[in-house]
Amino acid sequence: MISQLTLPFRRAQLVHAATFFALTLTTGAAMAQAPVSVPVAKAERQRVGSGFELDGVVQPVRQSMVSAQASGRLASLNVKVGDRVRAGQVLATIDDRETQTGVQRSQAQVAQAQADLRNAQANFDRTRNLQRQGFVSSAAMDSAEAQLKAAQAAHDQAQAGARQASLYQGFTKVTAPFDAWVLQTLAEAGDLAVPGKPIVSLYAPLPLRVVVQVPVSRSAQVAAAAKAGSAVSVQLDAESAVRPTQVSQVPNADPVSQTIEWRLGLPDAQAARALPGQQVRVRFSLGESASLLVPASAILRRGELTAVYVAADKGFALRAIRPGVDHGAQGVQVLSGLAEGERVALDPVRAGLFGAQPQAK
Repeated sequence: MISQLTLPFRRAQLVHAATFFALTLTTGAAMAQAPVSVPVAKAERQRVGSGFELDGVVQPVRQSMVSAQASGRLASLNVKVGDRVRAGQVLATIDDRETQTGVQRSQAQVAQAQADLRNAQANFDRTRNLQRQGFVSSAAMDSAEAQLKAAQAAHDQAQAGARQASLYQGFTKVTAPFDAWVLQTLAEAGDLAVPGKPIVSLYAPLPLRVVVQVPVSRSAQVAAAAKAGSAVSVQLDAESAVRPTQVSQVPNADPVSQTIEWRLGLPDAQAARALPGQQVRVRFSLGESASLLVPASAILRRGELTAVYVAADKGFALRAIRPGVDHGAQGVQVLSGLAEGERVALDPVRAGLFGAQPQAK
């Protein structure tokens, strides 16, 4: 049972609670009705560097697919991927039993030819002495001389065969043509090696170049930019751009992709930071032109939508745009969707709130 003394106290508590609740609702309504002020900036035309960027791939200038020059079973493979090799180092060996037999056969032929040559030389000397004494005819002398020349030719042929057999024996050792890194091994011990079949892929660590496929429609622009010298740059990393030491193009277009291959030489100091196969960005500068720019903070990206909030009579209106090149501190190029002089919200998240208004200057 509630006493008579506690009733006034309870009544006072209810009054204070109702008053606090009413003040809270009034403050919340006032805050909800207060407009959100969003800073804006004008879309203006400015002179900026024009050009375009394409993806390029780092390639070694010197690379080789080392193949066998003799047929046979691959006896050993002496390197693996990632090994550093020196010029002349043996990469693989081929079973050389057949070639050794050929070398022995050719050496025996040389020995026989030498014996025949000595016999023909002795016969020629005897015949010449007898002919001087008048014991043999000139026909016998001519026959001895012909036999000597035939023996000499047979000896030369045997020596050539011996050199050929020795050279073919050397083909059973596959060697590195220059100082390089092993990029790939394309055979294993026990495989059949035939002339022209690659065994090892090599590349020299320096020099390196960047290969970029340029559309034929832009080839003339790139050629003009290349003549300027400093108009082409390679973005190896996010920190700096590298100017190529040499710019050249392949004098034909790919019939399928309709692109022309351009090759950009890299300085050795910067090339040491790159790896073959690495993808980089190549920028071709084409001078200056006037472009419509907006600050990068004004652009809203949501999935496939790229838009800005444009200041209108009753707040902001969301409008899709087609962005172009990002020029850093100058802003982002707008190709379509926005007119010069229109104001855009610098904070697109706040501009999307209910009741948001452009900030007065």
